[in-house]
Amino acid sequence: MSDESTPKAAGSERRRNHALRELIDEMMASIRTAANRDLWTPEERAQYERELAGIMARVRGEAVHREEAAQNGVTSSEG
Repeated sequence: MSDESTPKAAGSERRRNHALRELIDEMMASIRTAANRDLWTPEERAQYERELAGIMARVRGEAVHREEAAQNGVTSSEG
């Protein structure tokens, strides 16, 4: 089994993208701040939850794409 297939290696890879990590940290801080406050109307909250779901779907899709490319020996500039 290669190092990249271990959970520890996968987590380490995710942390290399500092811009993405900062974005996620900022989103999580906003969510935590708003969790116990009525900062959003129910409609706004539903909208933001949909947007977050869409963002996370794209993040997961990109992660899967990169993992598949790495397994197939394709560099990010090729694929």
